[in-house]
Amino acid sequence: MTKPSEFQISNHITAPLQNSSFRRIWLASLLSNLGILIQGVGAAWAMTEMTSSADKVALVQTALLLPIMLIAMPAGAIADMHDRRIVMLVALSIALCGATVLTAIDWLGFTTPNLLLVFCFVVGAGMALMGPAWQSSVSEQVPAESLPAAIALNGISYNIARSFGPAVGGLIVATAGAVLAFAVNAFLYLPLIAALFLWKRVPKPSRLPRERLSRAIISGVRYIANSPSIKVVIARSMITGIVGSGIQALMPLVARDVLQGGAQTYGIMLGAFGAGAVIGALNIGELRARISSEAAVRACTISMSGAIATVALSHEPILTVAALVLAGAVWTIIWTLFNIGMQLSAPRWVAGRSLAAWQASFSGGLAIGSWGWGRLTDGLGVEIALLISAALMLLLPLLGRWLPMPSITERGEEAEMLADPKVRLPLTYRSGPLVVELEYRVAPKNARAFYNVMQDVQLYRQRNGAYGWSIARDIADPELWTERYHCPTWLDYLRQRNRWTQLERALDDKAMAFHIGPEPVRVRRMLERPFGSVRWKEEVPDCAANEL
Repeated sequence: MTKPSEFQISNHITAPLQNSSFRRIWLASLLSNLGILIQGVGAAWAMTEMTSSADKVALVQTALLLPIMLIAMPAGAIADMHDRRIVMLVALSIALCGATVLTAIDWLGFTTPNLLLVFCFVVGAGMALMGPAWQSSVSEQVPAESLPAAIALNGISYNIARSFGPAVGGLIVATAGAVLAFAVNAFLYLPLIAALFLWKRVPKPSRLPRERLSRAIISGVRYIANSPSIKVVIARSMITGIVGSGIQALMPLVARDVLQGGAQTYGIMLGAFGAGAVIGALNIGELRARISSEAAVRACTISMSGAIATVALSHEPILTVAALVLAGAVWTIIWTLFNIGMQLSAPRWVAGRSLAAWQASFSGGLAIGSWGWGRLTDGLGVEIALLISAALMLLLPLLGRWLPMPSITERGEEAEMLADPKVRLPLTYRSGPLVVELEYRVAPKNARAFYNVMQDVQLYRQRNGAYGWSIARDIADPELWTERYHCPTWLDYLRQRNRWTQLERALDDKAMAFHIGPEPVRVRRMLERPFGSVRWKEEVPDCAANEL
């Protein structure tokens, strides 16, 4: 079988850059990423100068990442419901305001550890709101065949910035203080804002009304809860984030206490990690073409364990830098595999929410882990904390026995929209609940195979909006099977039947192929509590059965 096209991106990695809108946004995002990393160096080092507590130093990363965990699902729902370009502009405005105020209070000398954490949280909140809209908008900027390359390029953008941004940040902090690092970050938001203003996004209007925010969040959670592959990636991401976050959260302390260096040493260390990340991003296609996703993740976690242990034990800057290059490479490969898998498996209607859940999982893991490793360092020291992290990372491949990485397939593209069923009962979008019954006739010899297929049908029905799903077999007529499920309203049913991906439509066709009756599969759609449809002075015919 030919490998999926997303892993052949190395041959066409620059193809998305031929699109002028993507190119402008990509270049501007490179500058924005650079600014964020410069601010991160300034904030971490400013906290190191204000307090000797490892707990407080590690909380800088927590403050930047915690908003992603807290508001990821609302942000994803907003990205799916509204114009993603406008959402990104609003998000960048929030981050810009936070960075500007942080610059002002530091310049005036009013910065305290708590104020620093508050405004890092504000900047993080803006970027958390932007994340799902940013990642899910890539498919709107480039054609479908360039999507995997565009995803990889966005990862490379961040890692290019990380390869030299921290070193630049360390130099800025060493020469002019943290205030200039904060000011540079605020200034570098402006090119991305301008690029988004120039992007002429072509909206794709839906013929169905927009979901309310609360219902959109519920729809996203329901989709994820009924998607086994997405749940595996989310669980693996959170656990990996918790275990592996120590090396990044404690790096300022490694620079200060283990290597006896300053802000510039810290910047060089971060730069080495970023340089390794670029190497990893450029070689992920080659790696995945040779081994499976699970094998790649296992190899990378084992390599990461060795790199963390080396950083913990080394007192030689050159050896530490070499270990950080390796750590950056394998860390990026792990997260890029997770990211591509999520983007290619979620259909467009729920892409923002799926990516938001994934971002929340790994950012939450990094935030929780950073806090935990800081607390552990206060009690045991930075070297012991990192050695414990290395030991736990070495055990992570065992997760593959219970939570194996799913095979990454092509993006879940939506199938063509279906025409609304013809009804003879007056309905509004709020009419409901709706009960749907499908009657199949299946040869007894195919009963087991049909039942197994229907378990997969259950998952896609439920993740697209159905509830109360069941499958029953007539005890007096063993060939007769009845599938039954509910939708809250008529509008929810219309959404549910038009959210199918091409793969789900193929699965539905597979179930239909078991039907042996002389007539097509019989479908009944019934209003469960039809009080509002009853008229005192006239009779209305029952809702007629319709074909799918």
